[in-house]
Amino acid sequence: MKLVSFNYEGNTRIGCRLENQIIDLNLACRSMLEADGVIRAAQIAEAYVPANMVEFLQGGDPSMALANKAVNYVLNSTEGFKYKVLQNVSDVKIEAPVLNPGKMICVGHNYREHILEMGRGLPPVPVVFAKFSNTIVGPQDDIPFYPVSEQLDYEAEFAFVVGKRARSVSQADALNYVAGYTIVNDVTYRDIQRRTIEWLQGKTVEGSAPMGPWLVTTDELQDPSGLEVVLTVNGEERQHSNTSNLVFSVSYLVEFLSNLMTLEPGDVILTGTPGGVGVAREPQVFLKDGDVVRIEIDRVGVLENKVKKVSEGV
Repeated sequence: MKLVSFNYEGNTRIGCRLENQIIDLNLACRSMLEADGVIRAAQIAEAYVPANMVEFLQGGDPSMALANKAVNYVLNSTEGFKYKVLQNVSDVKIEAPVLNPGKMICVGHNYREHILEMGRGLPPVPVVFAKFSNTIVGPQDDIPFYPVSEQLDYEAEFAFVVGKRARSVSQADALNYVAGYTIVNDVTYRDIQRRTIEWLQGKTVEGSAPMGPWLVTTDELQDPSGLEVVLTVNGEERQHSNTSNLVFSVSYLVEFLSNLMTLEPGDVILTGTPGGVGVAREPQVFLKDGDVVRIEIDRVGVLENKVKKVSEGV
């Protein structure tokens, strides 16, 4: 499935993205249970397939299985629905698939070519830092460019979302703890990032993590290796690599991180960016007002956002 968070009439809900429509998973589940004569259908649907992505992922395999069953029910139904089960994509706003992750963990220096362009050696262990949920914007939002810096940079990132509580997980079992995959642009204010030895300041400015357009579940994308990653700015290619070039794979990262901390459903892990970032180019080139940044990853989708300069401070 392609799971989305969408806003309709001021309410944010989760759904399954079809070509031009979205199936509201909570209402689809409720409709299916009611059609089967299940007592307390609304309460069961709310418990197993709530309208919040993190809460839904907390339900684990039973929730995912019921959601898949509800999608098949909608696709095969020949009757109308009592509730607003189907939404036209044009009638809603698509949000980031995960809006309030408990943790947002980023891995730096994880593509060989990016490590080389930054003048560093291959790290013996993953370089880990954090972004926070305040940075998240969706696939239909602009990237706000605040006047705290003139060095706004892009970073295409293949990201995975945790689907089960994970503690001390082995690489062999790691992918069983992944709910799915998405795209994140790890937008970075470079001069702010580099004014201290810690990167956090330049990584956590409001709106600096566009995410989307959806979460591709692992039944649809079983192998996260071998995926082409391309970033363009105004149509000009700036980054191009493949997830096979990751120093530390998704499986390795699940094992490594789960031995440091307990990973929870809904946690978002950014796996690193390829070479070609603006700060490493000669001459350096940074994003400016009106630039369109497009990231495409095989079998995941396209995330495209426009840079919009704002006058007020953060």
